[in-house]
Amino acid sequence: MKRTAILALLALLLTACAQHTAEPFPSAAQPTGSMELAYAEQFTVDYYGDAALVTIAGEERYLLVPEGEGTPEVADAAVVHTPLDHIYLASSSAMDPFQKLGALGAVRFTGTAAADWSIPEVADAMDAGDILYVGKYRAPDYELLLAEGCAFAVENTMILHSPATREQLEALGIPTMVERSSYESHPLGRLEWIKLYGLLVGKAAEAEEYFDAQTAALADILSAENTGKTATVFYVSPNGYVNVRRPGDYVSRMIALAGGLYVPTELEGEDNNLSTINMQFEAFYAGARDADVLIYNSTIYPMDSLAQLLAENDMFADFKAVQTGNVWVTEQNLFQETSAVGGMIADFHAVLNGTGEEQLTYLRRLR
Repeated sequence: MKRTAILALLALLLTACAQHTAEPFPSAAQPTGSMELAYAEQFTVDYYGDAALVTIAGEERYLLVPEGEGTPEVADAAVVHTPLDHIYLASSSAMDPFQKLGALGAVRFTGTAAADWSIPEVADAMDAGDILYVGKYRAPDYELLLAEGCAFAVENTMILHSPATREQLEALGIPTMVERSSYESHPLGRLEWIKLYGLLVGKAAEAEEYFDAQTAALADILSAENTGKTATVFYVSPNGYVNVRRPGDYVSRMIALAGGLYVPTELEGEDNNLSTINMQFEAFYAGARDADVLIYNSTIYPMDSLAQLLAENDMFADFKAVQTGNVWVTEQNLFQETSAVGGMIADFHAVLNGTGEEQLTYLRRLR
């Protein structure tokens, strides 16, 4: 009861503090510069001296102010002092960029259990107690977040379906950013969010360097002619439906950047707003039977052999890719290592061109 009473009191105090709104910048004030973004469209950064005004999706604004610097006044912007630590990463897709920046030490909380991480460094940090699991994003352990001094929360867009959770976090004085990297139309736009995360933890230069290295490594692939090879990414659900990545989602776009053509182009199945669609097997058969490359998404339902695939449906034996031995399976790290877009595109390029199988990181041949 005592902890609950303290929590309630803190909530009231912090809510009262949060009600003070800042005045706008003086009308004569102008940005001293802006972050150059090559692909990302879901955020912008304007600089006012040492402060950085981050705008997410044209709406949410966060004023990042280096510790010890004066705070410019800006309307409708949460003031956040950087570099941050004790961050709550409810968005699992944001974890890999922090790891690539050498900034896992700034992350104190996660909404993903240790057993569900395929990034070894994150699992090790959780085993060591350096990163704490605070429960699912819908119902985090608010008392633990407060007791451990959570300074900032990064959520994905699922939190939009649970607005009360965000309201509670902010009432407790925890600024909450909803990252929208999954809304980027270009795969390298998703990667470019590492620049924003670099700002949060004082590693802007390292983020720029990482992004530039990734894009430079892709220069030859992105300028190469299309292979004319067709490919699809899918898995078979227990009820027999085939779950297929939609044309135009970031995975199919990576295949296009790697020089491939994504199929099926016309999907008939369960309509939703997700990046995948459930299809009847017959519809998938008609659209993907002649695909040059099949890529089985094993993130949810692991697939270990061609025999196992054929056991799902013996009609797979008629597929061109099965007959030519060109069936591949994703490794578990494909979707959690979000900042390794360059490596993923390189793997897709190698598979489409039939080269460098021994150097693949995110795919392996199904035998």
